[in-house]
Amino acid sequence: MSDSGATEYDVIVLGGGPAGENAADYAVAGSDRTAAIVEAEKVGGECSFWACIPSKALLRPGHVLGAAQGLPGIEAAGPDIAEVLRRRDEFVHAHNGDHDDSSQVDWAAQQGIDVIRGVGRLDGERRVLVGDRALHARVAVVLATGTRAAVPDIPGLRDALPWTSRDATNLHEIPKRVVLIGGGVVACEAATWLSALGAEVTVLVRGDRLLAGVEPFAGEYVASGLTAQGVQIRFGTRPVRVQRPAAADHGEGRIHGGPVTVRVEGPDGATTLVADEIVVAAGRTPNTAGIGLATVGLPEGYVQVDDQLTVSAVPGDWLYAVGDVNHRAALTHMGKYQGRVCGDVIAARAESRSLAGPRYRASADHRAVPQVVFTDPEVAAVGLSADNARKAGYDIRTVELDIAVAGSALARDDYAGRAALVIDTATDTLLGATFVGPDVGEQLHAATIAVTGRVPLDALWHAVPAFPAVSEFWLRLLETDRSSLPSV
Repeated sequence: MSDSGATEYDVIVLGGGPAGENAADYAVAGSDRTAAIVEAEKVGGECSFWACIPSKALLRPGHVLGAAQGLPGIEAAGPDIAEVLRRRDEFVHAHNGDHDDSSQVDWAAQQGIDVIRGVGRLDGERRVLVGDRALHARVAVVLATGTRAAVPDIPGLRDALPWTSRDATNLHEIPKRVVLIGGGVVACEAATWLSALGAEVTVLVRGDRLLAGVEPFAGEYVASGLTAQGVQIRFGTRPVRVQRPAAADHGEGRIHGGPVTVRVEGPDGATTLVADEIVVAAGRTPNTAGIGLATVGLPEGYVQVDDQLTVSAVPGDWLYAVGDVNHRAALTHMGKYQGRVCGDVIAARAESRSLAGPRYRASADHRAVPQVVFTDPEVAAVGLSADNARKAGYDIRTVELDIAVAGSALARDDYAGRAALVIDTATDTLLGATFVGPDVGEQLHAATIAVTGRVPLDALWHAVPAFPAVSEFWLRLLETDRSSLPSV
């Protein structure tokens, strides 16, 4: 049904990050369907300009330096900060204080996808407003608006103009002293690169461990690595008041005024910290305020979807949500995965094809989500932790050991790491795997395939690791598990 006065598209996507780009691309690929991406900031989204890409550009020099220092006979000086920031700027296409997304826009044009600049908001069924312009979707609307950094309601914190992840990844000057609030992935990675670039970092963690979502030993390794870099970690500690009399917004990634005073409460009572910058890495909040959810009967907040990424509370199978905004797996690669599934579902429905195949369900969201934390050492995990597997009702056994094989010893003299598997005893398949150590992110995909494919351990026994490679620890894990089982 046409909407008089509105520009018609088959598919309209609100949000031009990786999840939205993939949804639009897959929904129209190989067809004459039309699509538009509505984006108020940069096409490419948070990941391309303020998250994954710049953070990894800042982290890599420290990793390379650590690897060099782990081998005798190699002289390794500290990082050239100007060159590190220049290389980061190349990846995020930074020019004169802004980011250039023209390559992303060109990509969209090559796929036949229009880019519409502005804030998109729903205006009832299949209708989107961008300013005074009305759009109508013949087939589908996809919400891919993502999330933004949450700033806790701590007295004085917002007035102090703290850095969020956007400032930390796009820093243009290095604060000498940093107080960092948070103990999750963003906090741990930011502490890693800020320390490597010369900042004195104090991390305030409300709980008793880092990286609470993974196996406990992983957080312990990361805490030890940060402490070895000179980072101070205060567990069980929370900021209760922040003061910055000379707060001033000097732009993204620049120190926002004078010194910051942070009053904290912890196991040893109340103390006061003084820093040149305070960084908030305390979670995310959905970008759904003002996008018109009420016009289709939805509350503000995260948007719940089914495994076909369809917003189940809205009838008609026309509204979808992918990426962080649906709160299923807040990771770029998972948002892109959801975008691919969503696009395939939209295409199949548009062509009245069956949705019976596995490609039309985002099953990986439930039990096979991979993640790498690019700290020093790295943490790589997929699937369920032992604790979460037990909570889910599985009867499990676990195997855990240090990564000590010829490949790791040859890689660097100071190699230290650990690996663990969570095994479903009913099926003798992997439910989860966690690895900690230098560059273990490169080991993760094998585990992801094993978890996703429910590969029996008897079959993994015949997946022979190359020698001498770090991946030989897979054999040691299987041997340890085998030796723990009764003979049959």
